[in-house]
Amino acid sequence: MSESVHRDWDPGLYHKFRGLRLRPAMDLLRAVGPLPEGGVVDLGCGSGAAGPALKALKRPVSGVDLSASMLEKARATGCYDALVQADLSDWAPEVPAALIFANASLQWVKDHETLLERLAGHLAPGGTLAVQMPHQNNAPSHRLWLTMAHELFPDAIDPESIPGVMLPAEYHHLLSSLGTVTLWETEYYQELSDEGDGHPVRRFTEATFARPVLNALSEAEQARLIAAYETVVGSAYPTGANGRVLFPFRRLFFTLTI
Repeated sequence: MSESVHRDWDPGLYHKFRGLRLRPAMDLLRAVGPLPEGGVVDLGCGSGAAGPALKALKRPVSGVDLSASMLEKARATGCYDALVQADLSDWAPEVPAALIFANASLQWVKDHETLLERLAGHLAPGGTLAVQMPHQNNAPSHRLWLTMAHELFPDAIDPESIPGVMLPAEYHHLLSSLGTVTLWETEYYQELSDEGDGHPVRRFTEATFARPVLNALSEAEQARLIAAYETVVGSAYPTGANGRVLFPFRRLFFTLTI
């Protein structure tokens, strides 16, 4: 990921909802058309969940991530020809890539106006940049973390540390001059199991979006914020009669082919 998330990721916590997190990656990959000669870069590869699908393209696959613990998990998949520990905000490949695949990673990097133009410049002629990012910041699942943190600990959270994306129309305007753009959103209605270790929406979001919020607090403050979040999140995402929680989650996708 990026240096803006300064503490290492917890692969175990992230993998708790591995299947739900993998589905958007597969939807993104299915939208990629024919590719020129060249390798594939899994930009922000994390633990390598998309590695097997990318390896099936029968091309050299490189993974890039800042997290050492995530890269170790990615290495264990055996799907990558190379793994690079680097900040996505200034990473550059040694040779142009046929596909730069950025699944749920670029929301952690700032200045997308500069970033995306730079990434497009690292593509081989006819290559594709494929991006998927959560577009959930205005939903209760995410907004409650920030609202309650600001109420309990004013000024403790750096707004620049919070992952975010631009409006879809802004991406289209930015990218359309660079090549052929396809852009869409999907809202996934995910059923989460209540396993008795806290509300499942809290468990889902604390592994990703809420990381910089929690990282800015002491352990005692974290416990206080989590307890406060637990008291209200069930109103937005109630547990059904089957003991599961329906959790709508919106994601933004685009591909750019130069």
